[in-house]
Amino acid sequence: MKFFIDTADIEAIRQAHEMGLVDGVTTNPTLIKKSGRDHEETIREIASFIDGPISVETLSEDADGMIREAETYMKWSKNNNIVIKIVMSPEGMKVCKMLTQQGIKTNVTVTFSPLQALIAAKAGATFVSPFVGRLDDIGHYGMDLIQQIREIYDNYGFTTEILVASVRNPIHILDAARIGADVVTVPPATLMQQFKHPLTENGIAQFLEDAKQWKS
Repeated sequence: MKFFIDTADIEAIRQAHEMGLVDGVTTNPTLIKKSGRDHEETIREIASFIDGPISVETLSEDADGMIREAETYMKWSKNNNIVIKIVMSPEGMKVCKMLTQQGIKTNVTVTFSPLQALIAAKAGATFVSPFVGRLDDIGHYGMDLIQQIREIYDNYGFTTEILVASVRNPIHILDAARIGADVVTVPPATLMQQFKHPLTENGIAQFLEDAKQWKS
């Protein structure tokens, strides 16, 4: 399973990249705003050291506007690794089909049902992003959606990758891996939580304590 990092924080991306934990990056307008930096400047800097897919979200509501934005975004990386992030809507699916026919990778976002994921796959999406945490927030079990999408895609041989989004905790990551999701996109803090285990921490502390005998 691939790890994408869900942030526009350049330093956090670099740190995770140095550990080999960044197969790609996802961004959205909220994350860019939180970074306090210019949209284009941020994406260009990420693309300067990340070779994997970088999702950049379109902001228009109509297909023509989305296409113009996609054409602009594609110029922000010399590595041909920009993925055009498109909302799940009729206009968005027009764009998804058009870009796919041009060989441009797409990520269909704000997806909340298996039938929406089926539509995205039929439109040729490279990735589909179901938001599990937001489903949990309203009393649904978000990982059920991932299981249903996995079953549908396997039934019909769709190549669209399931990109589990709105990940809130390490259990989401574990469940996604057990179900067979292709990708999880994870905030930096949640990514680092995977390292934590009391037995690991106690073991490291004991090894360091025992090693003092050779340092004295």
